[in-house]
Amino acid sequence: MTAEDAMGTRGIQKRKVGVVVSDRMDKTVVVRVERLVPHPVYKKYVKRRNNIKAHDERNEYQIGDRVEIIESRPISKDKRWRVNQLIDRPVVR
Repeated sequence: MTAEDAMGTRGIQKRKVGVVVSDRMDKTVVVRVERLVPHPVYKKYVKRRNNIKAHDERNEYQIGDRVEIIESRPISKDKRWRVNQLIDRPVVR
């Protein structure tokens, strides 16, 4: 079986973009993902946010970094995502 065959059977992995809010654990970052949902009665958009634990193999991401995370196999009890790429890093003054 080739790598292409293996990727085809795995299905489409979900991707989300968020901001790192904690990097204190070893090989783990906590990413806050925000989304807008319409209010069921008032139809205005309301922010909803989730904190997701994501795998960071080299401990390279810091608080404030905007990252893309991708769905993966279960890595631990709480980790089902891993960091795919850094989108941007805040400028330190």
